[in-house]
Amino acid sequence: MDSVDTARTEGDDLLSELMRPLRLTGVFDSRWNLRGPWAIEGDAEESCAVLHFITEGDCWITGDGRTSFRLHEGDLAVFPTGTAHRLSDHPDRRGGIALGSVLPEREPGTSGEIRIDGEGPVTRLLCAGLHYDASAAGGLYRALPWALVLDRSQVDQEPLLRDTLRLLATTDRPVGPGDRLVTLRTFEMALVLALRPLLRELADNPATLPLLRHPGISKAMVIISTRFAEPWTIESLAREVGMSRSAFTAAFRELVGEAPARHLTGRRMQEAARLLGETSLPQSAVPQRVGYQSAVGFHLAFRKWFGVTPGEYRAGNRPAAARLAGS
Repeated sequence: MDSVDTARTEGDDLLSELMRPLRLTGVFDSRWNLRGPWAIEGDAEESCAVLHFITEGDCWITGDGRTSFRLHEGDLAVFPTGTAHRLSDHPDRRGGIALGSVLPEREPGTSGEIRIDGEGPVTRLLCAGLHYDASAAGGLYRALPWALVLDRSQVDQEPLLRDTLRLLATTDRPVGPGDRLVTLRTFEMALVLALRPLLRELADNPATLPLLRHPGISKAMVIISTRFAEPWTIESLAREVGMSRSAFTAAFRELVGEAPARHLTGRRMQEAARLLGETSLPQSAVPQRVGYQSAVGFHLAFRKWFGVTPGEYRAGNRPAAARLAGS
């Protein structure tokens, strides 16, 4: 295997690991029916990806200090980390309406509608706020570009994504027992299906995501994601990827945005939370499964990270602030 193939394989592995733990905790979706002139100012959304799918017409999207871009019918835009942005019928439109004034609540598990009447062209779109577990969003996810776009031809190349988005955009989609859970998991599937071709593009063009250009740090990210239960130290991680400790630590901080020790702890805590919350594995067995030889050390680390003990977490005492403690 040549170096290009090796780099692509490592990039694919890394991007696969980025998507694997991504789980939605709630969705607010809305349908927008708009006639120009119009402009809506969206706030930044914490621990929330935002999705816009254009079902008719077109619109412009603008972010602070960023180049505006235009979406047409059939295009999809994903904002992985919920960066604040503006939607309008024209890039220079002034006097936008705050999203909170037309959709004030936006509680996960509910839906809404925006209607603006005018004399200009019609634009219709599906919008969704996809709330995710912040502890599952590692440094690579947070390093994604502020906006990722699939044009209509790219969406059409992913038939399952296209058909899922069209179903979600209808006003008469099926309802019944478990509807909220079905909607949640359907949007989760749509997000993963959308990220897959977008992340494939990033792997083929690593310049758009600097972390992928660094073979040592990319390899370390895969190791931390998949082999977190091994007794790693910063020295042994650096050796494993062929770097000195100081060079490894500096490059990791620059590209990932946090120290390698903190990133490793975060991955271990993410898995510990999953085992405690989603399995019946005895609590005493969890520390070793996530890389801790000492039960006391695990207990202290878990409480520092989440703000609650492992036992309290398993019992359901998971305040939002605790879930975000490690983010």
